[in-house]
Amino acid sequence: MNRITTSMEAPSDGGETVGETAYRRLRADILFGRLRPGEKLKLDRVSEMYGASISTMRELLSRLGADGLIVAEGQRGFEVSPVSPEDFREVAAMRQLLEGHALEQSFAAGDLDWEGRVVAAHHKLGVIEKRLIAGEPADPELWKRCDWEFHHALISACGSKLLLQTHAAIYDKYLRYQMVAVIFRGEVAALEHQKLLDCALARDAATARAVLATHIQSCVEFALANDVSAWCRVSPPRRPGGGSNAAREAKPPKVRSSRTRADR
Repeated sequence: MNRITTSMEAPSDGGETVGETAYRRLRADILFGRLRPGEKLKLDRVSEMYGASISTMRELLSRLGADGLIVAEGQRGFEVSPVSPEDFREVAAMRQLLEGHALEQSFAAGDLDWEGRVVAAHHKLGVIEKRLIAGEPADPELWKRCDWEFHHALISACGSKLLLQTHAAIYDKYLRYQMVAVIFRGEVAALEHQKLLDCALARDAATARAVLATHIQSCVEFALANDVSAWCRVSPPRRPGGGSNAAREAKPPKVRSSRTRADR
């Protein structure tokens, strides 16, 4: 499977060091749920998995700790940050606040090129959503990449680099919850995306903010209405000896779609 990068993971154009490659792989494995919440990350094991020295991995884990994705346990090492309903609600509220503000700024300043980016991103997302709704096999990482590209396109004309960077960091944390809980709400989510597109082309920021609020909060409530304990619990440790490709070869989760509960 081709590795999909998320909002903050795009590789540089001029090549990467071993450390940067390991950082992107490790970060993606956390965001996409291949490394589960609470999973212990022993330096010797992750060093082998990601092909970097122990000292480099210690630095990368500390870096991810600053992003809130890793928890340092003092002398006991590191573990993937846990998840909880309370944290999910907080992350969702922050995403709604940032993205809602950015929508207003972007809708006011967006030009024809911006409209083209929004339409193109929605087309890609719509194709993936139709496949998911029809029950066809679909790569959940590609689905979320297209979802990110659409939401990013909507706010891309906001004029603030800092706002875009802050939103991207929060979106990644929100993405981790979506992938851990394996959330897809079916036709209603696709309809909300269509409404956001219509609002963008009509420059209707007020309606777009209302749709976005429903879009985000419904996702949270859908996740919490299901088996919260299943995605909050700590996964059992992996068997040693997985080799440097262990994380890369981990299979993505199956996407759970619920048409009967999607309109909650």
